[in-house]
Amino acid sequence: MALDIVQEAMFKLSDKYSARPAEEFPMLFQRILQNAIRDHFRRQKVRNAWLTPLGSLFGADQEEDVDPLDSLVADRESKLASRPAEQFEQKQVLDFIEKAIETLPVRQRQAFMLRYWEELDVAETAKVMGCSEGSVKTHCSRATHALATLLKQQGIEL
Repeated sequence: MALDIVQEAMFKLSDKYSARPAEEFPMLFQRILQNAIRDHFRRQKVRNAWLTPLGSLFGADQEEDVDPLDSLVADRESKLASRPAEQFEQKQVLDFIEKAIETLPVRQRQAFMLRYWEELDVAETAKVMGCSEGSVKTHCSRATHALATLLKQQGIEL
């Protein structure tokens, strides 16, 4: 993953700043790399907060027509419940989360799903949504706060 972040930073440097003097490259690269690392960990933190209970639902061989929420599989190291009562409770929580995501305004839902489910970075999400990177960050922030509030109102702590 670290090499991917460095490579992404190098691509951004060459794409956006190739016309700059070579003396500026080290400073620019360091700043781009810091931002890429910060974005990665911010994305990871938010994704883990929302997806930890959903982690075992998404496998490598996922068919498009299959709803991952219908295939709860608990392994020993996951945080998913092993007893039927706990599985039922978790299914209810997952259903509520899915419904809560549907209540978000369209742009917030799009930004949230692209960033945290599809794992696109801010720039890619902005390109797909046809807006600025700042708008993507705002939509994601508002979406996560709204979801956290809805979940907290239901007594759900992730």
